[in-house]
Amino acid sequence: MRQKGVIALKIRSIGDKLFDGVNYTFITLFSLACLFPFFYVASLSVMPYSEYLDNPLKLIPSHLEFGAYKQILQMPLMWSGYRNTLLITVIGVALNIVLLLISAYPLSKKDLKGRNTVLMFITFTMFFNGGLIPNFFLVKTLHLYNTLWSMILPGVLGAYNLILMKNFIAEIPTSLEESAKIDGANEITILARIIVPLSKPAIATFVIFHAVTQWNTFFSAIIYTSKRDLWPLMLILRDMVVDDGGIAKDIMDTGSGVTVFTIKMAIIIFATLPIITVYPFLQRFFMKGLLVGSIKG
Repeated sequence: MRQKGVIALKIRSIGDKLFDGVNYTFITLFSLACLFPFFYVASLSVMPYSEYLDNPLKLIPSHLEFGAYKQILQMPLMWSGYRNTLLITVIGVALNIVLLLISAYPLSKKDLKGRNTVLMFITFTMFFNGGLIPNFFLVKTLHLYNTLWSMILPGVLGAYNLILMKNFIAEIPTSLEESAKIDGANEITILARIIVPLSKPAIATFVIFHAVTQWNTFFSAIIYTSKRDLWPLMLILRDMVVDDGGIAKDIMDTGSGVTVFTIKMAIIIFATLPIITVYPFLQRFFMKGLLVGSIKG
């Protein structure tokens, strides 16, 4: 019996190792497949255009040319787009986190009067909204048209994120709050001194989620702005990449040898690199931040 158990254990351990090997191989290949487009575009942005024409699938250029980056760095609209995107992202994330906390904290209390009614209205907005035209008239009526606020306020608080944050806060032991109340702490003090520090994983998760959303915003800018100096970075990127060069043709120095195609590749890297750089630092909070908030309602 003991020998059979040992043999079974060896067979199982070999199976486990094989299973792990297959998993690691699949995950590695999947990761490389995800990284390939970014690496390919980065390579094309510094590759001579003649090399691309000779071999469109070439990944490593024979020599590096940064002429496309030099040209986009000399473009005033590019820097105004960066400024607008940074303002939209920073202000939008700050407002989002503040509103999430001050809304989710009271809604996490089961003895709050009217709590279920409020939650019902919040959930209702996840499935129904007024539509594009009513939202446009609302923004214009509030005198937000052609301002950065038109790209910040309409999406500053999402119902789904609010429910997740509420669930996360509800998991925090009530004994901590009761102890603080015995010591004379009010609700604001409890929120600032207890809830916020214990909610850092969830806060970090929503920071990166909302930051990525705000950084990539362009549709709201199309609808709510008509001035180029208010364009966010992604709308400038769209104009250059989608509209057959767009602004890139206006700023391209024909004597430099840089093509519109190379400028398109460079602007893609230039626009996405900052948010990609920040993402890994907050990614480790995702599992704890989201799963804990989604276990209970």
